[in-house]
Amino acid sequence: MSAATGGSRPEPFDAVDVIRTKRDRGVLTDAQVDWVVDAYTRGVVAEEQMSALAMAILLNGMERAEVARWTAAMIATGERMDFSGLSRPTADKHSTGGVGDKITLPLAPLVAVFGVAVPQLSGRGLGHTGGTLDKLESIPGWRAALSNDEMMAQLEEVGAVICQAGSGLAPADRKLYALRDVTGTVEAVPLIASSIMSKKIAEGTGSLVLDVKVGSGAFMKDEARARELAEVMVALGTDAGVTTVALLTDMSTPLGLTAGNALEVQESVEVLAGGGPADVVELTVALAREMLAAAGCGDVDPALALADGRAMDVWRAMIRAQGGDPDAPLPTARETETVVAPADGVLARLDALAVGVAAWRLGAGRARKEDAVQAGAGVRWHARPGDVVRAGQPLLTLHTDTPERFARAHEALADAVEVAPPGTDGPLTPLVLDRISA
Repeated sequence: MSAATGGSRPEPFDAVDVIRTKRDRGVLTDAQVDWVVDAYTRGVVAEEQMSALAMAILLNGMERAEVARWTAAMIATGERMDFSGLSRPTADKHSTGGVGDKITLPLAPLVAVFGVAVPQLSGRGLGHTGGTLDKLESIPGWRAALSNDEMMAQLEEVGAVICQAGSGLAPADRKLYALRDVTGTVEAVPLIASSIMSKKIAEGTGSLVLDVKVGSGAFMKDEARARELAEVMVALGTDAGVTTVALLTDMSTPLGLTAGNALEVQESVEVLAGGGPADVVELTVALAREMLAAAGCGDVDPALALADGRAMDVWRAMIRAQGGDPDAPLPTARETETVVAPADGVLARLDALAVGVAAWRLGAGRARKEDAVQAGAGVRWHARPGDVVRAGQPLLTLHTDTPERFARAHEALADAVEVAPPGTDGPLTPLVLDRISA
């Protein structure tokens, strides 16, 4: 039986039959996958039908070949970029999202120092995880929207670009992502993997390094599911001819010392100046080494380019190329409040999710994609797990333009801090938990 057509051309499948196949733990054929993704994008498969299919995928999973075909079908709904005309090899990075995760900002110019082009198509924040574009838009004049020609010219001349993805890349993903967000199916590993990888493969990069976060501040709370996601994405990239590696990294504690937009830009500039928090430097350098090795430049030391100012030079050129002023003062919030240490001892825990939710409630993030964000809002913390603290000393400073937001931010932080007795050993969780390759 064929589906309703909405026109003269008969449909080769019926959406209900496709749903039943996956509901009953069956394997979708290549033709079924190609049709259902295309038909949903065209509006032939209704929202409630794709909702049912997404839930069936969440509950029953997909085989590797199914996920690969689903990813290819999503790519086929739009255009593909081609960087083969560049004089440089290309490498990109994708993070699954965390709190204080400003790594893209110093990483892209750092990798570009060594002659590798970094086409970093980034997104905006939603919920407790920050968005790279929101952070950069706190820089006066900087713009996220570039044409393909502008992007290619900047990659050739500067070596790095951070911008928003064009509407032509995997349009099926934008529609399906919005649906998953309101139907409780965001966590489906096949759909997460195909969402990320359809855009990255369509983007046309030659190599890709994935930063898969695990912990309270990540979408993947436990290591087993994070590892599963990493393995699926590495397989998808490899099968598509993209050299792909994944690092599993800890997100139980927020990265660096800030969560917010302008606050994280300021911290990124400190890293590019040869300073900054040790964990941000460590992860930036680790990811840079992976990106450079994947692009065939594994015999260089990216740490040196942070120390000697070369990465800063590329950062300034990258910001200027997109209309920004790298010397302009960054916005600051009009109001601040402080959270103090409850006792003497050792900071045993600073919960990433709680800090992210507090920053979001202060105005740094958005609940809906159309919401505005405050450039100066966020949280700065003055100690990290393992540090000795004294009762009454400032632990966190909250920043916002709208002081009525403080109460709900304090609620989010009610159980975020744990101080252990003096002399207690600090937590020893490594930042990079594992490396996954094909």
